Amino acid sequence: MTPSLPEVFPSAERRDLTALDRCDSCGARAWVRAVLPASELLFCAHHASRHIETLSSVALFVQDDREIMDS
Repeated sequence: MTPSLPEVFPSAERRDLTALDRCDSCGARAWVRAVLPASELLFCAHHASRHIETLSSVALFVQDDREIMDS
């Protein structure tokens, strides 16, 4: 049986992004988390919008919490 992604990469599970999670590009609050084989990248809504297409094609897992920004 093939292991699931979280079994191979434990960080590839959804977790709460808090106000302490900051965008790797500008330091604003992060709303998107991309898990790559060797690291994790965090992005604010603005930078996520600029890079989401590329991130989705290379990341193992993308957590996009931008829809809860306004709640």
